Amino acid sequence: MRDKKVWLITGAGRGMGVDIARAALAAGDAVVATARKAGSVTAALGEHDDLLAVKLDVTDPADAEAAVKAAAGRFGRLDVLVNNAGNFNAGFFEEISPEDFRAQIETTLFGPVNVTRSAFPVMRAQRSGLVVTISSTAGIRGGEFLSAYAASKFGVEGWMESLTPEVAPFGIRTMLVEPGFFRTELLTPESTNYAEPTIEDYAEKTKQTVAAWSGMNGLQGGDPAKLARALVQLASQDEPPLRWAAGADAVEDLEQKAQRLLAQADAYRELSSSLTHDDTNA
Repeated sequence: MRDKKVWLITGAGRGMGVDIARAALAAGDAVVATARKAGSVTAALGEHDDLLAVKLDVTDPADAEAAVKAAAGRFGRLDVLVNNAGNFNAGFFEEISPEDFRAQIETTLFGPVNVTRSAFPVMRAQRSGLVVTISSTAGIRGGEFLSAYAASKFGVEGWMESLTPEVAPFGIRTMLVEPGFFRTELLTPESTNYAEPTIEDYAEKTKQTVAAWSGMNGLQGGDPAKLARALVQLASQDEPPLRWAAGADAVEDLEQKAQRLLAQADAYRELSSSLTHDDTNA
């Protein structure tokens, strides 16, 4: 019989976080669903005996500690942390303000860092747990108009990969989720902030990109409810994948990046391999 798990999900007031919370509840698990305003969780998910709505601003370490404390106080343990909360500051690098670039890193890199740091003492004490961090294909490959967002997601990738061997001895696992294009709220005005056009050289391309992305909103191919159900399935495994490419487009992106890396490693193999320090004349 499947053991009942206790989940803590950030950014569960709307978007993909709501789908993940619903899937976990449908599987018979308990969920601590968090958002900047706890009322948005209740509005999205309603009332449930196994649901606890908690206020959490992931950029505030005190909020993170309080949310984990509430989870352990209500359900006695914490089995799965899902770092899902995020936003999107889009634009060409020169036009993204330093404040917006830093805010992107604070939310989508340091936000998960804050919540995970608070969750680890509970997971270490129980010698089990799974930390799921929602990355992106933008954490695998950069692209124009994505410099701030990709920087935060590349950071998440390196942080989680490094974290994995540190906590494995305590029975704690990690999983990076790299969604492609899903029909979420990421491209809505509530989630996306476009840099103010200020440089003529970028003006036309900015206009075209914003129009294309705005037109894509609500038409993305991926179904977030299916992603959520698959995530719950993977979280129940004894050995969840360290990295999960979510969506056929994400699988293609990872394959193409792997091929490019291999080609780049091979392109200057002889030169790269000739750099060993020569001690024969010492």
